[in-house]
Amino acid sequence: MARLVFLGRLADLAGGAELTVAPGPLETTLATLPVELAVALLDERVRIALNGELLAEPGGIVLAEGDELAFLPPVSGG
Repeated sequence: MARLVFLGRLADLAGGAELTVAPGPLETTLATLPVELAVALLDERVRIALNGELLAEPGGIVLAEGDELAFLPPVSGG
């Protein structure tokens, strides 16, 4: 299995900080998620880290057994 990790408001949308999913193309995984969550994860401001490394181009991600894909929402502050 692979793990999706959600930070900040994305964890609220996902109903938790982590989700275990089957390995495979990210597009296939996103299609199994609630629409609101999938749309939020595809926001261009959301950064993606695969196994601890930020990805410059998140296209074409294929999750392998044991992978961790983290979604980092934009940070706001004052």
